[in-house]
Amino acid sequence: MSQETWSAAESYICGHLLGDDPILQAALAVSEEAGLPRIAVAPNEGKLLHLLARALNARSILEIGTLGGYSTIWLARALAPGGRLITLEANPKHAAVARANIARAGLADVVDLRLGPALESLAELAGPFDLIFIDADKENNAEYFRWAVKLARPGGLIIVDNVVRDGEITNPATRDPMVQGTQRFYEAMEAEQRVSATAVQTVGSKGHDGFAIALVTQGTGAE
Repeated sequence: MSQETWSAAESYICGHLLGDDPILQAALAVSEEAGLPRIAVAPNEGKLLHLLARALNARSILEIGTLGGYSTIWLARALAPGGRLITLEANPKHAAVARANIARAGLADVVDLRLGPALESLAELAGPFDLIFIDADKENNAEYFRWAVKLARPGGLIIVDNVVRDGEITNPATRDPMVQGTQRFYEAMEAEQRVSATAVQTVGSKGHDGFAIALVTQGTGAE
């Protein structure tokens, strides 16, 4: 199978099940024009995040890693009435682009974008959150996951993106700090007794990667 086939299949899925969305398309276009890296979630993964948040009837969502706000919009649109989303971004340029995209989507009143290193921002948060999406620097994924377990409610979901890395997670000799961070994340998830988790490989416009989902099954420090 080729990258061309994977991308074509993704386009077929999105064409049938997602349709056109000018707001989301503009968020991607503005982000690209601003020079942000093209690493936002694929549209079908954005829709998956949206559906999971709706299935949870989520009123409180935490996102670690805003980038240009594309996934933020998908998640914020799924909030139950009166809900709130907090998103953490370390890069001032990314945050400025995201704020504009979020405002254009009419979601500025439900999204709280906090600028600064995520590990510092996480220490200032009080949960519980219904859903936590982690898509930031991979080197710190294990620590982000540990914070997510503390901040999630029992029955809540923790979703972590980019956890396959072209299959390099299986390489014990890797020198790639992002892969090493992902391997530490798996070790942290394996050791955590308060979650039940799995990971799914994906192929598409982003190549060969995947995401992990953890269900918080026991009470945490956020209760």
